[in-house]
Formats: sequence, structure tokens, C-alpha cells
Amino acid sequence: MKRIKYKHLFFDLDHTLWDFEANAKETFSELYKTHSLQQKGIDDFDLFFSRYSYHNTRLWDRYTKGFIKQDELRWKRVWLALLDFKIADEVLARAMAADFLDGLPNRKNLFPYTIEILDYLISKNYVLHLITNGFENIQHSKLKHSNLTNYFKEVITSEQAGSLKPNKEIFEFALKAANANVEESIMIGDNIEADIKGAMSAGLDTIFVNHINETTYIQPTFIIHHLKELEDIF
Repeated sequence: MKRIKYKHLFFDLDHTLWDFEANAKETFSELYKTHSLQQKGIDDFDLFFSRYSYHNTRLWDRYTKGFIKQDELRWKRVWLALLDFKIADEVLARAMAADFLDGLPNRKNLFPYTIEILDYLISKNYVLHLITNGFENIQHSKLKHSNLTNYFKEVITSEQAGSLKPNKEIFEFALKAANANVEESIMIGDNIEADIKGAMSAGLDTIFVNHINETTYIQPTFIIHHLKELEDIF
């Protein structure tokens, strides 16, 4: 049965709508060549990218929990990946990190059915917003280059809110910015801790976008595995 009580839909961006892994891999594929990593002893690009992804996930978790600062996250995820190949070159790591953040926001890979579902929700008169831990200028650039900007009334970043998901303060900030009541709002995201657990702490209903069939101990209001399934809810 479809529920009609919701008015404001708050989306996460990375890994929910915007395919971070695909876009990051494309960007690093170019950096692998421009920074001559093969000549430096990194023969397997896929292995290098998998190490970057591992360190990125671990450092993002530390960043959201307040253990490290933004700059440390930005360059150390590259530095640690290079160290896995016995390349202790901080200058290279910082240069690659800067180039990565220059190139990444220009990528346009979205999860299947992203545009279609956003069009559908707009046609049903839902008001769409974003809540993201991503960096302010980078997130807006991603939206622009992937033609998503006009779908969202409010784009709440952690820098703007002065708080990171999963802290309930960022969700409270977003509700206020959107002039939305918690009872008529729902959070839609892929990260069980940041998006789902965080939103629940602020009293929001939640939709867990489980693209990767992750096992979870938390019970969101809904679980979907493909964005098209949102049509069964709204």
C-alpha cells in the first residue's frame, strides 16, 4: 500500500543517486596515466583503486565521527593507497588528491533510474531535498554536471549545517531549512549509520537504499534495492 503522508523527501547524494564508485574509478583511471603510476611500480590499476576505496571508506568513517579533519581525509586516502605499494611520496599523494577533487565532480554516472524516479516524484508533487556530508563546492558541482540541480529545493551540506551525518543536528537543520515537519518527512540513503541511524535519531522515517545487499541490524521504515522501488512507496 502506498503511503501519502509524506511531503518532503530528503535524499543522500553519493552512493544513493550519484554513483561515487564508478565516478571515482573513472577519475583515478586518468590520474593513473597522468601521474605515471605504472612507471612508479603500480602495475595493477584495479588493485590500486581497491586499496584507495578501502582507505577512503575507513577515513570517511573517522571523518564523520570527528576523529580527523577534512584536509587529512582528502590526501591521506591517496597517501595510504600509495603506501600499500611502498610509495612514500607525500608530494605525489597531495597532487593526486587535488587532481582527483578537480576531476571527480565533472563525472556524470548515476545509479539506474535516478532521473526517471526524480521526475516521477516531482510529478507527484513531492518536495525533494538533499542532505550530504560531501564538501560544499564539490557536491554542487556534481549536481550541476549530472543535471540534478533543479530537482532539489534545499541542498544541505555538512559544511553549511556545521554538523555531519549521523548527528541529529544536521537533520534538524535540514528540516528547518526546508520548513518541513518531521511527521511529513522521510530520509532516503544508502549508509545505514550516517543516513538511516542518523535520521532515526532525529525522529525521521527512513528508506534504506540497499544497492549492495548489505546485512543490517537496524530496521528502517522501508528497504529497497533499486531506485525504481520508490514507486511502490510514493
